[in-house]
Amino acid sequence: MYDALQSGLATGWNTWWTRSMLAHVLMPQALCVNLSIKHYAHHTLTEALVYPPGEKNRPRIHPGLRREDGSYTELTLSWEGVVLEIQSAVDGEDLLLLITPQTIPVKTPVLLADMGFLWNRSGTSWREGDTIRSSLSHRLTLFPAGALVEEYDFPLRTPYLALALDQPVALCTGKRRTRETIQTCIAAQRPTAPRDEKSELKQVMLNSLAWNTIFEPTWNRVVTPVSRVWNTGWGGCVLFCWDTYFAAWMAAACGQKELAYANAMEITKRRTDEGFVPNFSGANGAKSWDRSQPPVGSLTFLHLFEQFGDRCVIEDVFDDLLAWNRWWIHARLTDGLLCWGSHPFNDHYRIGFRHEHNGVNKRLGAALESGLDNSPLYDDIPFDEQRHQLMLHDVGLNALYVADCDALSSLAAVLNRPEQEELKQRADRFRQTTHARLWCSSTGCYLNQRTDTGESSPRIAPTALYPLLADMPTPAQARQLVQAVFWNPDIMHGEWMLPSIARRDPAYADNNYWRGRIWPPFNFLAYLGLRRAGFHTECRELAGKSKRLLLHEWRTHGHVHENYNADTGQGCDVPNSDPFYHWGGLLAWIALDDARRTSECLSFNRASGEAAHK
Repeated sequence: MYDALQSGLATGWNTWWTRSMLAHVLMPQALCVNLSIKHYAHHTLTEALVYPPGEKNRPRIHPGLRREDGSYTELTLSWEGVVLEIQSAVDGEDLLLLITPQTIPVKTPVLLADMGFLWNRSGTSWREGDTIRSSLSHRLTLFPAGALVEEYDFPLRTPYLALALDQPVALCTGKRRTRETIQTCIAAQRPTAPRDEKSELKQVMLNSLAWNTIFEPTWNRVVTPVSRVWNTGWGGCVLFCWDTYFAAWMAAACGQKELAYANAMEITKRRTDEGFVPNFSGANGAKSWDRSQPPVGSLTFLHLFEQFGDRCVIEDVFDDLLAWNRWWIHARLTDGLLCWGSHPFNDHYRIGFRHEHNGVNKRLGAALESGLDNSPLYDDIPFDEQRHQLMLHDVGLNALYVADCDALSSLAAVLNRPEQEELKQRADRFRQTTHARLWCSSTGCYLNQRTDTGESSPRIAPTALYPLLADMPTPAQARQLVQAVFWNPDIMHGEWMLPSIARRDPAYADNNYWRGRIWPPFNFLAYLGLRRAGFHTECRELAGKSKRLLLHEWRTHGHVHENYNADTGQGCDVPNSDPFYHWGGLLAWIALDDARRTSECLSFNRASGEAAHK
């Protein structure tokens, strides 16, 4: 089933190549048309991505409108004084490209278009007059729509065309067309610009996914890594655990069922022989053999089943999810509750990649398993090298584990699997134990607890709200929790939300990664918990704050950030916030989901009122 799904995804022209957003690839043939820019005062730009703001002399890309299937794309490229609008469209089997100069230096730069086959696929291309031809069965030909120039000093090794960028230039495959014809066709293919915030939010979420979706030749799969920049140095592609499940939620919201399944299934199938889904899996063969990441897989597949109803998908992944669920008890259980950990592994798995051995059986490895990397929650928490665990019962982990058991039990019921009762009992046991041990009535909050001393940690993060997702507190305790954490200006509430550590915490001012900044997955999981517990006002508050945070950077820079400043709402204020990281789109997901539910509620109330009146 999965292979059939994948074969349907990787077809036609799209931005499949991970190394550049200026490349368009025809699949399954892997024929690539790549654009480069020759700048006479500097050098040649052959690849371009959305780079972090701290990287100097890099091109800047502002993504614009695009269709989810790549049949239309647009972006603005700024580099060394050159500003270009680059548009693409697909007309039948033909690719159309239009490059319009907005600003050019004193000496006119040159556009270089080369055509060749990627990933060692069979085929040849050659220059023939003013065209480049290929050996595909239908003799695909790249035509220029503009005057060619001669240019030799640049690092291309395939046949190419060079066109002066003193005016708009166009290219096409298939039949020869004039620039004016290409302009007209591209204009007709351009989607309507968003007319309201709802359509704008969907476009932002779509962009964050579509531009990061690639074809990965090692796995022979279409997947959505967190960003194209992150793939560098990981064998051409890396999938992170909870990140990729979140990509599935967003793809489903965009109506891309096949892509949602592709991401959720691919990361699940990366699981190790021990049974856990790894923190990361690289195309170079490296995995985090010592650690997993937050268990959100069953929640994801339950959501996909509820939306699309494909029972065969659940049948395909159930045993993988069950093995992962049982692994947590085997590897991370101490005194009735779970702790984050990192354990030694057999060296025959190792390929010598630095991320494989970074922090193994150390506090760092356990913090990486949490997904929260340098979070202050784990500062000064001892690591037990014999048990391979942080000496901390973590609220977030245990609450997510209960939610995982609940979701997997529901999936077992769909399949009529006997493990349903096992999972239900496990969920109830962990729900009761977590609540009994970690609920603090004096603060109205769930607190992490040291396993070595029994002391509660005073540090609070949005993970304190995760028990709402696991149905842990009573209604009265839930209200107390929301008041103590969500609405408390010393902890979470503020103009920009949710900070990754309480605003009163000494580490909040660090504004460094998980030390104070806002992270979309925190907002997403907290929102799901608030929604499940029926806190509609809080959902609306968080949805509004999330929407404003996302659009603040998108409208200015075209960025969808990995994380944001909790005081200013900026993403570009630090060099280590990836500016085009797909889970930034979760902020749009929250806003769209809340708007839909509010609209449905209003419609229901209106209909009920009309019925009562009659």
